[in-house]
Amino acid sequence: MPTIIAHHNITKDANHWLTSPKRKEFFGSLGVTNIRTFVDPEDPARVALMMDVPDMNALQTAMQSKAAGDAMAFDGVVPESLVILVESNG
Repeated sequence: MPTIIAHHNITKDANHWLTSPKRKEFFGSLGVTNIRTFVDPEDPARVALMMDVPDMNALQTAMQSKAAGDAMAFDGVVPESLVILVESNG
């Protein structure tokens, strides 16, 4: 199960993003576990997630869905700033 890091900018308050239930609802339905959140202390509009993903193909498909768009809008995620990094065992 790969671990990924996703970082992006937000337009809403960092506390809103941190306490939003949408992340757990959306990713939980995909079997994603061990979700950890990060906020840049020098720029709270830059945030990141680290999580364990059982099926990368399912995640990539789900990220294109209306549900993903709705969750990102609720959380204030700037979609074009989203970068996903996958753990490498190289």
